[in-house]
Amino acid sequence: MPLRSEDPRSVGGYKLVDRLGAGGMGIVYRGRSRSGREVAVKVVHAQYAADQVFRARFRQEIEAVRKVSGAFTASVVDADPEAERPWMATQYVAGHSLAGRIRDGGPLRGAELQRLALGLVEALRDIHRAGVVHRDLKPANVLMAEDGPRVIDFGISRAVESGHTLTETGQMIGTPPFMSPEQLTDPRAVGPTSDVFSLGALLGFAVTGRGPFDGESPYITAYGVVHNPPALDGVPQPLLGILERCLAKKAADRPELDELAEEFADLPGPAGDEPATVTLRAADLRLTDRTHPGDLAGPTAGDHPGRRGRRGDRLPARRRRIRPLLVATGVVGALGLGLLGYVAFGPGFPDPQPAGSATAAHSRWAAVPTGWQPWRTTMFKAAPRGEVKPLGKESGDPGDATCRRYEDAVYCAGSSVLPVRLDGRTGKTVWRSALASADSGERGLNAFSLLGVRDGAMLVRHAVHNTANDKVSVVALDADSGERLWAREVNDGSVDLILSGDLVLTTDGSGRLVTARSPRTGTDRWTMQLPADNYCQFLTAGSGLYAHCFPSDETRDAEFLELNRTDGSVVRRLKTPYPSGLLGTVDDRLAFVVGGSGSTGPARPEDLTFGEILLTDPDTGAGTTTKLAQTYEGSVTLAAGTLWITGANGQVTAVSPLTGEQLWQTRTGVEGSGRPTYDARTRTLYLASTSGRVAALDARKGTLLWETGAHAERLASGDTVKSEVLPYGGALVVSTPDGTVFGIDPAHPERNSG
Repeated sequence: MPLRSEDPRSVGGYKLVDRLGAGGMGIVYRGRSRSGREVAVKVVHAQYAADQVFRARFRQEIEAVRKVSGAFTASVVDADPEAERPWMATQYVAGHSLAGRIRDGGPLRGAELQRLALGLVEALRDIHRAGVVHRDLKPANVLMAEDGPRVIDFGISRAVESGHTLTETGQMIGTPPFMSPEQLTDPRAVGPTSDVFSLGALLGFAVTGRGPFDGESPYITAYGVVHNPPALDGVPQPLLGILERCLAKKAADRPELDELAEEFADLPGPAGDEPATVTLRAADLRLTDRTHPGDLAGPTAGDHPGRRGRRGDRLPARRRRIRPLLVATGVVGALGLGLLGYVAFGPGFPDPQPAGSATAAHSRWAAVPTGWQPWRTTMFKAAPRGEVKPLGKESGDPGDATCRRYEDAVYCAGSSVLPVRLDGRTGKTVWRSALASADSGERGLNAFSLLGVRDGAMLVRHAVHNTANDKVSVVALDADSGERLWAREVNDGSVDLILSGDLVLTTDGSGRLVTARSPRTGTDRWTMQLPADNYCQFLTAGSGLYAHCFPSDETRDAEFLELNRTDGSVVRRLKTPYPSGLLGTVDDRLAFVVGGSGSTGPARPEDLTFGEILLTDPDTGAGTTTKLAQTYEGSVTLAAGTLWITGANGQVTAVSPLTGEQLWQTRTGVEGSGRPTYDARTRTLYLASTSGRVAALDARKGTLLWETGAHAERLASGDTVKSEVLPYGGALVVSTPDGTVFGIDPAHPERNSG
């Protein structure tokens, strides 16, 4: 890839020619010395230069590679770990990574497989003779050069004789499908035989296109490494027997490298009993990322993926990215305690992406839906079905419109926005509801709010205001056609109505009787009576359904009711301060924010001022209060055991609800955002401003990953509703209060449809 404007033109006296790859930790360039010698230059990102632990790891990598000088490794040419941005120059190796080779050409056979096996054995012998254990042998760290494989990336290696590792104090790094059991259970026991185990897993991948322990999650994969036999379907004998011994759970049962060299030399050629094709398991065909598996190659060139990882593509081999992961030390054992957590972290860098490709350049991003492209539209485009024109003035300024994604579509509604369906892949308007009441006299007196979409039905609150009568109804629309399925007139003056799972809640004329109905048919499921002289919110946390009721007498506590979803009966009653608001659950307890703007009524998660969190045991009602390090102001989301708070000035803060400790704080240019959106799959926090500026942050560290410019056509005059970010597969859908809706690819946020 060509150099970008922000790239340096030289590093350490080496002229940089182009980019080879980029990732979360740094960038790899192709460089040239004054004599014309080509090198691969790895330059650490500026934000890690001040991290002394990272610098120590980088120095460790340099020292490890310098110790190893075999023909099957890429040697260090030059390095400066003490530079303002540490860098290392290694031998330039032209060739694909093994992961890229298998991705593009399918599993290895015959002489090519034998050459790889023998080359890796020689490489490991040289590495071990130098007193080093690699600890991260995987397809992305093997380059397929013309004269044989090269093992690269010694970022997490360690010296055998010292037994020292920078991660012994609580964390261990590796890639679970290719890690040895002892790496997961007892890192201090890791030795040369751990690399033999990784070699067996890598060669199994080379033959079948999948790892012997691949699972649907890192937890399942790690459990398989420790407890399960390897899945080596399709590996022919005698190679099958060799790999089974390499993958022995006990290190002492694995073969020596000299023994492996003899056995690999005796492998039969292509005329043997190798299978002509490999049958992929169903799990192998579920694409979770848009790039090739585990291709976190270091200095490499020419490894251009080209094709996108879509479900309709022909897949010559397994295409899921295998992520390098940080694992809490000793948490597997017999895996009875479970993995405390994986977080994306790795010393290597992804392979370069060709210009114009929508393939992700970093392993954190997942695949966008098939046929998806960046798009931008408004809620006021003419519709081919239903009400063609939008409600009110053509330009529109809803101020309180909201959207929800359901399957492959986006559904929106607002005070000036008739319920509308957009195509999630293209942004095209599919239909607009004709709900504007004919007898209201004026179309502009209709107001809508979106409750949600479930069971093929879009649920909206429809208010009609005129001089004769004000009428409020809950209406269900067919998600495919926009036609009305059913409607019930309600009195919701003292109730917040919601769609909760497979229940939509309506009220009778008094507003005191609440009926739960099926979203699609409107069929009654159960009815309950609310406390008198109370304003009640219905809320969902996890699978629980709750009613939070606030008496008109503000000196009294609020009452929090847990409801049985089946019959509406009250399971238990709890008392909470007035005001307070439910944020969610953490550590098996209900988490309430205490206080709030104005300090009256329910404390909602938007525009709060608060300084403490109440944690309540739902079974006993016992509560503890967490005093936060300071008073915070903004919108708050509770997810993954963390409070994320967005301020009006674009500042984002992560706080522990258990201790009150501030975990990190990052300033962004996304001012006036609403509640941030947490994507558990990529561990990313998204937020959007009313102007349509979107930012992505690493949820664990607070690192700003990227930030876009404004997308909204104008700023809405009202500020009742903030912008929203809705994950859609690997893509994002963002709506702003002015009615602008757009889709962006988080792997390439700079791309847009204009």
